[in-house]
Amino acid sequence: MIGSYLLYARAAIRGGNWNNEANAGVFALNLNNAPSNSNNNIGLRVAIPKFCQIWMGQKPFKRAHNDFGDMILASGAKNINRLMGAGRETERPHRPQNEMKTYRNLWAKIATFEALHAAYLKARRGKRFAMDTLRFSANLEQEIGALANELQSGIYHTGEYRRFSVFEPKKREIAALPFRDRVVHHALVSTIEPIFECRFSRDSYACRVGKGTHAGADRLTVFLRHAGRMWQNVYVLKADIAKYFPSIDHTVLKAILRRKIACPETLALIDNIINSWNGPTGKGLPIGNLTSQLFANIYLNELDQFVKQVFRWRFYLRYVDDFILIGGDKVELNNAKRVIQEFLRTHLLLELNKKTSIFPAKLGVDFLGYRIWKTHRLLRKRSVTAMRRKLSTFQKLYANGEIDPGKIKASVMSWLGHAKHANTYTLQKRLLGNFILRRE
Repeated sequence: MIGSYLLYARAAIRGGNWNNEANAGVFALNLNNAPSNSNNNIGLRVAIPKFCQIWMGQKPFKRAHNDFGDMILASGAKNINRLMGAGRETERPHRPQNEMKTYRNLWAKIATFEALHAAYLKARRGKRFAMDTLRFSANLEQEIGALANELQSGIYHTGEYRRFSVFEPKKREIAALPFRDRVVHHALVSTIEPIFECRFSRDSYACRVGKGTHAGADRLTVFLRHAGRMWQNVYVLKADIAKYFPSIDHTVLKAILRRKIACPETLALIDNIINSWNGPTGKGLPIGNLTSQLFANIYLNELDQFVKQVFRWRFYLRYVDDFILIGGDKVELNNAKRVIQEFLRTHLLLELNKKTSIFPAKLGVDFLGYRIWKTHRLLRKRSVTAMRRKLSTFQKLYANGEIDPGKIKASVMSWLGHAKHANTYTLQKRLLGNFILRRE
């Protein structure tokens, strides 16, 4: 009897093996695993029966039921949930041990000659031959020394903004600071960004290392596939903040930053930068500042944590001020919309855009430059139309000798880099197959 108990405890391997055909996989129970069997089992969890554990003097394993009615170890269930995506809340993001910790003594990482020189090297990337950069670089040591002295003596003030507009896809006002101010911004962001980065949600994809539009589109595809397995009808809440950057409240933003930063000199610099834009009104951040990207993420991280940790919504992701919720019930999503709208209004002084809508996922989700379904992904129609017009313009300009072929190649390769992340093989052949450049 003892021998049979021990044999059963050893032989019941959760995972099966490839030789068992239909019984292979993490949900299979392989009970014919003799001691001499050297096959490759899938998974490493031993399915020890409860009576065997009691006989061996152990407490029974905590158990959980999987979708097939079988009993699996709770540790295994956690692993499967991590792979499949969690229930209402996915895998919890990493949290530092002390959430109440504040950071002091940051000034030496910002205002020293060495820190500013490292920031200068970052700020000049891709802009080495811009006139502003060349002037600063011509007297590099004196410029960095002057910046360090201004910061350390507390007399530094943000320079004047140069404002201009872009029209892709709609009109936006862009603000650009002198190069010396951009050096200061790089020094500040390099110091404080790691403090907040580890607290950001996994599903925030804007202006973060290892994230971006393509990673966000991939994540949305995964969400749609998981939701399709859970619900027969899948719905999407697509929302964005109305006039987000102009609506960011300075007082609220400063209060959020002060939860983690307690260095007086660093806070004074942050306040200087924030107040340099619409200081009297106390509203808005300039589109174009490096600090604005970080501050915008910190501001809406409050929404991320509310949705994921308090409201505990599983399928949620955000890119800047655009965010997506996926569910199996329209009523639930409408309730979620009301809850989120109330949170934004009361805690962050923001409003949802009137274009916020709920629609079936089968219509495709227009997000991050793509139209995304669970089975495939296409480019936005306006992206295709814009590329057709651009190629036609390139042909006319090249025929008149008004454009360099290198610029054409750079533009086409940029579009192809975006298009390759969608199902666009036929589209690329159709657009580029007849694209011929001729001189008149």
